Amino acid sequence: MSSPEDRFVVHPPAWRWTHIALPCSDIDASIAFYERYTPMRLLDKREDADGFGAWLGQPDNADKPFILVLVSFHRDAGHGPQPTLAPFAHIGIEVTSRDEVDAIAELAAHDGFLHWPATQLPPPIGYICAVTDPDGNVVEFSYDQGVYAKAQEVWGPAGWSPSAG
Repeated sequence: MSSPEDRFVVHPPAWRWTHIALPCSDIDASIAFYERYTPMRLLDKREDADGFGAWLGQPDNADKPFILVLVSFHRDAGHGPQPTLAPFAHIGIEVTSRDEVDAIAELAAHDGFLHWPATQLPPPIGYICAVTDPDGNVVEFSYDQGVYAKAQEVWGPAGWSPSAG
């Protein structure tokens, strides 16, 4: 069996968790939503015979990109919001202060996207609020949840290596 030529010259040095893909009914509205509420920025947008696709990511994560893939299929046009993540399923973003959680909650309340108000919950949840995207997917913003702290504690700033277990 022959193998095709690689399309790209650059490849990750190790396996990477790269993306979550969500369907959306209006790709431009979804791009605008995620750029307004998160640190993600548009990395790529394409159209083909099936519809539109967009990649959003954080510009400061070029070495370890994690991308939100948005897809809007032509076959779904005019059918309203697309299916969402399950009732409790959500995208989580850890912010750097309680004030940022409050600011996001205030902005989302103003824009009509607030899902959970800013609330202090017991460990390990922390101080959170949540917003819904244009299709109803939930994005949680947390402070003092400890995801970053736990990764630093377990894997350290140098990162994990296969030999370390």
